[in-house]
Amino acid sequence: MKILWLDLNSSYAHSSLALPALHAQMMDDTSIQWERLSTTINENLGPVVCQIQQAQPDVIAATNWLFTHEQLIHILGRVSRLLPQCQIVLGGPEFLGGNEEFLRVNSFVTAVFRGEGEESFPQWVSCSKDLSAWKDVPGLCYIDADGVYQDNGVAKVAKFEELIAPEESSFFNWDKPFVQLETTRGCFNTCAFCVSGGEKPVRSLSLDMIEKRLERIHANGIKNVRVLDRTFNYNIRHAKALLQLFLKFAPDICFHLEIHPALLTAELREELRQLPKGLLHLEAGIQSLREPVLETSRRAGKLADALEGLKFLCTLPQMETHADLIAGLPLYTLSDMIEDVHTLAQYGAGEIQLESLKLLPGTEMRRRAAELGLCFSPYPPYEVLQTREISANELQTARQLSRLLDGYYNVKAWQEVMRSLMLEHPEFLISFLNHLAEHNWIEQPMSLERRGVILYEYCKSNYPHHQDNVTVAWIEAGLSLKKQPAEKVRTKGQKPPQYWTILEGEYKENLRLCFLPLDHEADKGYWFGFESECQQVKPVFKALS
Repeated sequence: MKILWLDLNSSYAHSSLALPALHAQMMDDTSIQWERLSTTINENLGPVVCQIQQAQPDVIAATNWLFTHEQLIHILGRVSRLLPQCQIVLGGPEFLGGNEEFLRVNSFVTAVFRGEGEESFPQWVSCSKDLSAWKDVPGLCYIDADGVYQDNGVAKVAKFEELIAPEESSFFNWDKPFVQLETTRGCFNTCAFCVSGGEKPVRSLSLDMIEKRLERIHANGIKNVRVLDRTFNYNIRHAKALLQLFLKFAPDICFHLEIHPALLTAELREELRQLPKGLLHLEAGIQSLREPVLETSRRAGKLADALEGLKFLCTLPQMETHADLIAGLPLYTLSDMIEDVHTLAQYGAGEIQLESLKLLPGTEMRRRAAELGLCFSPYPPYEVLQTREISANELQTARQLSRLLDGYYNVKAWQEVMRSLMLEHPEFLISFLNHLAEHNWIEQPMSLERRGVILYEYCKSNYPHHQDNVTVAWIEAGLSLKKQPAEKVRTKGQKPPQYWTILEGEYKENLRLCFLPLDHEADKGYWFGFESECQQVKPVFKALS
C-alpha cells in the first residue's frame, strides 16, 4: 500500500506533528510505502494536483484545520477526479463535531477521523479494503455501502506515554524555526470555546521521557521549543519539575509555554523569579477581564487571581509575557474590550493579542450558539459575525484594532511610545485607529519606517508632548536620520557636552554623535552615539544632558 501524506500548512514556518506522530507508530510495517508532499495554502494548486497524480497513491491522508480547509478541499476534489480509486481519509480539529454533512457534501472523501489517530489510523489501514470492519475503528466517521452515516465516536489514546515519539519518525521536520513538544493531552479547564474544553482526563508524559526527547531536540540544534500543554501550570509539582528540567538546556533553548495566571502559587512564583533571561516565553490565557464573560465562557479560575498573577508575570524582567483577548465572546462589549486593552498595557504585557472568536466544531459554545446569541460564519474559520453585545460593525473595529496593536504595540520599536500614549490619553487608541482607517492605512501592510512616520506626524499634530518620544524610538530603531521623525536631530560636528548622564552603553571618542534637543535651551536633550567603523545602524550609546 502506498500512502501519500498531503502536508498542507498555512506557511512554511509551520509544520504539523500529525504525519510523524502517525508514521512513528507504523514505521516498522514494511508493507506500507509512505510519501509526503509538503505545500502551503499560498501555492498554486495545479502543480500540487499533478504531483499527487504522478505519485499514484492508494491512500491520500491529510490534516484538516481552520486555515487549510478551503485549499485542501479544492486540491482533493480535483485529485479524486484523476484518481477515482484512491481512498481519501482526513483527520484534525475540523472533525471534532458532527461529520455527516461534510461527508455528504464532499462525497469524494472516504472517511474522517474524530479524535486522536495514533491507534485508530493504523487499525483502519489494516482493514481499509474491508468496509465491514470499519465499524470497529474508534473515531472513524463514514458513509457505508447502503448510504447510511456511521459514527464511531471519539478516538482517545489510553496510554499516551506508550506512544512512539514523533521525533523517531523519518518524517519529523528538523528544519523549521521551532519544534513542538507535546507533554500532555487534555485540559483541566472547561472553556466553552476551546476544543480541549471537555477533554478529560489530562494525560502527561513522565519527566524522564520528556528529558530524553529534549536531549534529542537539543542534539539537533533546535533553539525554540513550543511546549504543547493547554495549561502548563495546572499541576504545580509537575510544572516546577519541568522548569528545573528546562534549566538544563539553558541558554541553548527557549521554551514557549501557555500559563494560567490565576494558578500561580507562591512556590511557583519563586521558581519563575530564579529563571535566567531567555529561557521562557509565556502566553498568558486571559481572554477577557470581565467576570461575567469568563463565567459564561466557563473558564475556570478567579478573575482577581488572574489579574494579580498577570501583574506578577509582567514584572519579571527576564521573560516576556503575552496576553490575549477574544472579541466576540458572549457579554463582551467593544467598550469593555478597549478598556481591557488599556489595562493590559498598564500591566506591561509584552504583547497584546486580540483575536476574533471562532466557533470551532465540537465546542460547547458552537452547540449553544443560538442560546448565547452568537451569529457566526458557516465557513472556516467560523468567525463570530455579531452577538447581542457587539454589532458586526463593532467587530470590524475590533479586527482593525487588532491590526493596530500588531503593527505598533506589539513591535518593540514603538511599544513604549504607544504604552505612554495609551495610558496618558485614554482616547488616543481609538482616535489613532480612526485616523489610520480614514486614510485606508489600517488595512495596508506597512514597513517599520512608514509606521513611524505616520505615528510621528499624528503626534506632532495632536499630541506634541510625545513627539520627541517618537523621535527617540525612531533613532533607537536604527531608522534614517534624514527622514521627518528626525527633523530636529543635529548630526554635524556634535561634541560631547560638559555634563551628561549616561543611560546606555559606554562613551568612546570615536563614536559619531547626534543630538536631539528637548526644549529651546540648546544644551538639554538626548545624545546618541554610533559606531563609525561598521555598518551598525542602531546607536550603541545614549545619554541625557
